Amino acid sequence: MSSHELITEARKQNRAALNELAGKKLLASFGIAVPRSLVIPDAAAAAAACAKLNPPLVLKVVSSDILHKSDVGGVKVGLRNASEIEEAIRTMMLRPEIARARIDGFLLEEMAPAGQEVVIGGLRDSQFGPLVMVGLGGIFVEVLADVAFRICPITRLDAEEMLDELKGAALLRGARGRKPASREAILGALLRVGGEGGLLMTHADEIAEADINPLIVSEHGAVAVDARFVLTKA
Repeated sequence: MSSHELITEARKQNRAALNELAGKKLLASFGIAVPRSLVIPDAAAAAAACAKLNPPLVLKVVSSDILHKSDVGGVKVGLRNASEIEEAIRTMMLRPEIARARIDGFLLEEMAPAGQEVVIGGLRDSQFGPLVMVGLGGIFVEVLADVAFRICPITRLDAEEMLDELKGAALLRGARGRKPASREAILGALLRVGGEGGLLMTHADEIAEADINPLIVSEHGAVAVDARFVLTKA
């Protein structure tokens, strides 16, 4: 299914946002790596799915009605076998916010390798059009608002300058005993999202907000662990 078809299908279902599965497919269609995953309908399908993936695994509820899964108890990490997955699904379905939402299934995916958390986002500004943003994950975005913005489309030089503007940029180079994060992988992801022919330019009239949070960046590459796309009003 093409990126345009993913968005068209969501609109046909009167969705205001892509669910995570569709969001990951959208990213993959622009060359951004995502974890190996399967979607299962319920707890009964856990055993068969678990046999096809390498633990530890992450379980996430899939629903376009739920934009912040962690806030409602819709994410469980470190699962190692079918019984743990089954119990996690049963527990999630007892949560009021999940029980009343339209559930498309449960996303079961392999955990990404350890690395530096990076956030890449975007929004559609009424005056300037698509904007792209990058920041370091965790406290740097949530508390310090350590982010950089540019108007799309960005060039490689723009992407490099965005990274250099971040107050926590030294962490990407391996400060304080940390392993360095691949600068090339971050630049590549930024250009695939905000560059000429990238996701935000291709869907400039269709995506109101984009949030890849986190993008886990190791020495060798980057994997988009979570993705949220809010659609413009039709």
